[in-house]
Amino acid sequence: MDNIRHRRDRFEMIFDILNIIRNHHNSVKPTPLLRYSNLSSQSFSEYFNELLDKGFIKEITDENGRKFITLTDKGYKYLEKYKLILGFIEEFEL
Repeated sequence: MDNIRHRRDRFEMIFDILNIIRNHHNSVKPTPLLRYSNLSSQSFSEYFNELLDKGFIKEITDENGRKFITLTDKGYKYLEKYKLILGFIEEFEL
């Protein structure tokens, strides 16, 4: 059961990070994203790197050299599927 709880926490954190990006018009700088995520910098870094590696988010550098984080199609799809899962959990009172 602890593993299930750990997994759900992990899925929630991924959802939260992706949702923060979406709620900022799909463009947020890394430092504010860290602050909004309310994670330690080490935990944030682990999630961030995993999301980059797996193609959920991407870094874009503008003409002034500023970095922004945006969602990919895969990131948007995760948000959609996660909402379906939450609906399922609520519907069956799990």
